[in-house]
Amino acid sequence: HVQLVESGGGSVRAGTSLTLTCVTSGYTDDGHCMGWFRQVPGKQHEKVALIGSDRATHYSQSVKGRFTASTDKAKDTVYLQMNSLKPEDTAMYYCAADRDILRLVARKPKYWGQGTQVTVS
Repeated sequence: HVQLVESGGGSVRAGTSLTLTCVTSGYTDDGHCMGWFRQVPGKQHEKVALIGSDRATHYSQSVKGRFTASTDKAKDTVYLQMNSLKPEDTAMYYCAADRDILRLVARKPKYWGQGTQVTVS
């Protein structure tokens, strides 16, 4: 049973940095693709960063150059380093996983974490 647990959210000032952590468990192999999404009330999930099974990473235009997603296979952990935060980055951030990158692209991954709130003022 795959589980994703995010942490690291909080309330910060604009221009500062924050690192989100997603601890994964329950995988039988490391062929899963990972994704970071965010959501504000009343809107669909927005893709922030997608990490393919080859570890290639793709970012949304709104965060490119400011956010960095990475994985630590030894710790079964995925990170999202967020720099130069802006008020429009305020959202609930979710970690997600699926074997099929296209399901992440479609915002319909099989596994979701519970989310961690980021508020930028």
